Amino acid sequence: MIRLAIGTLRRHRGAYLGTFLAALLAVALLAGAGLLLFSVLTAAPPADRFAAATAVVSGARDVTLTTTREKHKKGKTKTKTKTKTERLSGAGTLPADLAPRLAALPGVARVVPDAAFPVELATAAGPVRGADAAPVIGHGWSSAALTPYRLRAGHPPAAGEAVVDADLAARGRLTVGDEVRITTRTGVRSLRLAGIAAPAGRDALPAQGALFLADGAVATVSGLTGPTAVAVLAQPGADRAALLAAVRGRAGEAAVLTGDDRVRADLPGALPDYIGPISVFGFTIGITAFAAIFVLTGTVALGVRQRLRELALLRTIGATPRQLRRLLGVESLVLAAVAALPGLPLGVLVAHLVAARFRHLGVVPAQFDVRVNPVVLLLAGCAGALVTLVAARIAGRRAVRVAPAQALTETVVAPRGGMLARAVIALVAAAGAVAVLTFVPLGGPFGMGMTFISSALLLCAVAALGPLLVRLVAAVPRRLSAGTGAAGWLAAATTRAEVRRTAAVAVPLVLMFAINAPLLLNGELTARLAGDQQAARLAGATTLVTGGTGLPLDTAARVAALPGVTGAVATLPTRVVLAQGGKPQDYAAQGLLRTGADGALDLAVEAGALAGDGTFAASTDLADAYGWRLGDEVPLWLPDGERVVLRFSARYTRHRGFGELTLPAGLVAAHDPRGLVTMVALRHSDGAVAERIRQRWPDLRVVPTAAATRTDDGNQQGAWELLVVVSLGFAAIAVVNTFAISAAARRQEFADLRLAGATARQVHRLVDREALITVTAGLVLGIAVTSAVVVPFSVAQDGVFRLVVAPATYLVLLAGVAGLGLAGGALPVRLVLRRRDLPALGDR
Repeated sequence: MIRLAIGTLRRHRGAYLGTFLAALLAVALLAGAGLLLFSVLTAAPPADRFAAATAVVSGARDVTLTTTREKHKKGKTKTKTKTKTERLSGAGTLPADLAPRLAALPGVARVVPDAAFPVELATAAGPVRGADAAPVIGHGWSSAALTPYRLRAGHPPAAGEAVVDADLAARGRLTVGDEVRITTRTGVRSLRLAGIAAPAGRDALPAQGALFLADGAVATVSGLTGPTAVAVLAQPGADRAALLAAVRGRAGEAAVLTGDDRVRADLPGALPDYIGPISVFGFTIGITAFAAIFVLTGTVALGVRQRLRELALLRTIGATPRQLRRLLGVESLVLAAVAALPGLPLGVLVAHLVAARFRHLGVVPAQFDVRVNPVVLLLAGCAGALVTLVAARIAGRRAVRVAPAQALTETVVAPRGGMLARAVIALVAAAGAVAVLTFVPLGGPFGMGMTFISSALLLCAVAALGPLLVRLVAAVPRRLSAGTGAAGWLAAATTRAEVRRTAAVAVPLVLMFAINAPLLLNGELTARLAGDQQAARLAGATTLVTGGTGLPLDTAARVAALPGVTGAVATLPTRVVLAQGGKPQDYAAQGLLRTGADGALDLAVEAGALAGDGTFAASTDLADAYGWRLGDEVPLWLPDGERVVLRFSARYTRHRGFGELTLPAGLVAAHDPRGLVTMVALRHSDGAVAERIRQRWPDLRVVPTAAATRTDDGNQQGAWELLVVVSLGFAAIAVVNTFAISAAARRQEFADLRLAGATARQVHRLVDREALITVTAGLVLGIAVTSAVVVPFSVAQDGVFRLVVAPATYLVLLAGVAGLGLAGGALPVRLVLRRRDLPALGDR
């Protein structure tokens, strides 16, 4: 069977070229996406700042909730326990007396408390950041021993002094004795550089810069009430197990981390975040697998249709349908194996290119690197083979039942039937799409993902009923074509008679348009709505004040209190964790400081009022999702893990690009490690206010509101670039392949037309008319699927019915798909006729 399959592939290598290219692309993209997902799932922090410690006691770094449910069945009670965890954006603190209590344990050589906090470092020349814009993290000098850091120049810091790592010193062109300025949530301070330090063998730890202060100044500068971690160093020869047991006993509920887990005690903001990339790359694998099956099925089906006479001949010598299915399956596996040889190295290249692009866009951390894993590559090759095998089995399910007698006829036709099964598949897929679009909240965070699922389900329905839908949709263009002369009439008749061939080309065009259009159009819609809401929120403000590194809350309050300011709102971004049904989930939030008359920031409050301390407000979507009513007491976890209960006082609608929750700014500043104000919106009628701000705070940026109301969604759009490229690549190959296979199989037909007196130009005109009918049918179906998805998504966003969200993008997509379809239909035929005007004469 294998030898026969290889011989068949060699004989029909032209017909299988398109399938080979599609399988190669499928393997490459599956390998690339698999390597990217593997790399983010196994990505470890770039360095362990606690390398010298035996164990580290850590403050809260996540919110963990455990729920227990009892089920009674047949007189028996079963208890089911679930534990869910959500990572915090800040770090909880430990009791100040924990370090002395741990130091008294037997076997402990030294205990070092560490208070880590974000620092904005600047010189007279501007802000200073670490490599790849890494954050600068402040510590007490005693914690330098935990890495350890060693002084390269200068001396340990005293009051009013600081030590920075060698990399920061080089980037800021700092030398001992220079003056630096640091900004934290407690204020802005000028310090003298006392020294430059570095870990052994390097200038700095990757992913973070280090700044050390005198231990006595840490609490004042950071605002922390205790250490964020306590490191324990064991005495030489101490019983490690007994020591760790004693430390756990003294630590209480705090986590005790050892080995590679010690890095989890670092400040969350100092560690790269891979949560977002995991979802992006997982989604990429899903769309790749779907597009591969979709495209390969159509490509293989068209190739099988060209071999019906050969299959009928095999039936005449006794081959059973089961044996033919085995033959097609072996052929597909051999083809996939051959395609995997160049496909897997290409997948490695794809992974590196995508990673570089995403690092540039900020979708993944700058330290992200692709890890090549042989197991992942092997699984990608197996997945590509499986997808190709499934496509071959689907494509050949009816062709293998061809009657042996058809080998003696002029025209071989695959057995008809299966419409009931196709109708059932289409009905189930369409019902699933309707259910997703109807019952899933498309306005929520999963709206974009749900649009892809609904598009995929509708495309499955279109593929199942492809010939029937194409016959119906192409009726009008066929009639129009029939009235344009003999070539147009013949094109209409051909596409009507060969509707399955027409559908094989039209369906990939539907895929090309209906997968990309919703992603691009819905992405543009959300970006536009975010920009519109940002402009509406700040419409009442006269001036916006921002700082290059953020403003301490007390500075923002002094700006708001300037003479001439009639209303001001300062915003302080943060993350808040909520829980529903025992499952914690974090959300973007803003701390608000409001002074004077309202109007500087308009959130479009729908009910209630922004009431200040002890209260919070939420977007209408979030309030509805959690079922909150005004006046409800709701528990929330702040960035440092502190649990507070606030009263729900208002619900607002302008939350895009802002946050789902608003809290008192003072509460956020006290519990967010960064705790800096990003913007102060001022309402004033005194033109001298801006000048007063520039004179008093020359480092602040003061701009009119209209100049600063744009939103930047480049990262979000960049996250969809890969998905668009995947589907475009697959669909383009499918379109070109199907047209090429079709043109190669019709050489005899074209020769007969030439022998009947048709010129090459007339044959070209015939093929162009056929391509025009096919492309029109594909675009009509693609527009129908796109509209079915885009319209509900648009209504879910803001209640507005939009059939065309972005006309320019819509036209570009239409023109691109139409151009590819027309070119794919015309070029293969011209190549066939150019190689041999009368190929049939050579065959005879």
